[in-house]
Amino acid sequence: MKKFLAVVILVPIAIIAVALSVANRHAVALSLDPFNSTDPAVVISMPLFVLVFGAIALGVLIGGVGAWLGQGRWRRQARKLRHELQDTRRENTQYRAAASASPATTLPAPRRVA
Repeated sequence: MKKFLAVVILVPIAIIAVALSVANRHAVALSLDPFNSTDPAVVISMPLFVLVFGAIALGVLIGGVGAWLGQGRWRRQARKLRHELQDTRRENTQYRAAASASPATTLPAPRRVA
């Protein structure tokens, strides 16, 4: 089911991306000089679809880094709880070994009320 949904979603997106690339092949000038628009110091000429896809990729990358940094608290808490669980399991194993070695630690048999 997941593969079917992935195909249903990804194939139209791929078709749209190819159509966008074919329709926007002309070169555009990307100016990195906000103060001099008539004669900018740095100009990069590239196809428009490269600029659009690059902006999308940069946005995804920045969003991913932001989400990863925002979830640091939860990863730290999960790591702490994992260590606590390991310590608790180790202590539990030690207590079980000590209990099985000592017959005095068994519980008395329950009484039957008639």
